[in-house]
Amino acid sequence: MSKIGFVGMGNMGYAMLKGALNVFSPDELSFTDVNEERCKNVLKETGVNYYSSNAECTNNNKYIILAVKPQYYDQVIKNIKYVITQEQVIISIAPGITIEELNTKLGADKRIMRLMPNTPALLGAGMTGISYNKEIFSDVETDTVNKLLTSFSKAEYVEERLMSAVTCASGSSPAYVYMFIEALADSVVKYGLPRDQAYEFVAQTVKGAAEMVLVTKEHPGRLKDQVCSPGGTTIAGVAALEEYGFRNAIMKATDECYARAEKIK
Repeated sequence: MSKIGFVGMGNMGYAMLKGALNVFSPDELSFTDVNEERCKNVLKETGVNYYSSNAECTNNNKYIILAVKPQYYDQVIKNIKYVITQEQVIISIAPGITIEELNTKLGADKRIMRLMPNTPALLGAGMTGISYNKEIFSDVETDTVNKLLTSFSKAEYVEERLMSAVTCASGSSPAYVYMFIEALADSVVKYGLPRDQAYEFVAQTVKGAAEMVLVTKEHPGRLKDQVCSPGGTTIAGVAALEEYGFRNAIMKATDECYARAEKIK
């Protein structure tokens, strides 16, 4: 019997599994997925065994991570509902589906945690929000989950009412960053910089700028001001970003992301 079971082995489940292997042995982990070929490939890559059904995976693990998209939750819940016990810890990573809603579907006595990880977890550079009722889990259980989360990300506890905001801040936003990198790289390729070098310059700069915020704890606006010399190149670029609605576009994207997260059931 393994310890942590992943129901679903898509991009996020795989990223979490890969991180978990840094702190757990392969025989402490297991998974299941509807795609048999996917299961065989993950077993070959990681040495982690898989189960042939959602119910079997659930029945053989203490910690169950529901790593499937929200539209598949009802089917998964149907598969596992009658094998889950009060001793198990159910961990959901779906945006928009609350702990209360899951308790309604799985049973009021079931113990559920809610996460919002992101795909940089694949490189151990993720960010995860976690929410749960602290009164119903033991120290051993919360320590085990924290050990799992910190294997692939930084983790922060948040009130569940803020989980849709976490989805906007870190769950969905890597896509925006990739778009920014692509757009900025395209803009300098236009002036002759080779594309591979353009991506290297831009991606490393994004990484470094993020580190500046995290390490210095300075307000991002102050760090921006330090780059903007009076009458210089940077302030000219910043003025153009303001003119064409850079900040407003980000805020509008967040509004749409939040609305969709709240709507998903």
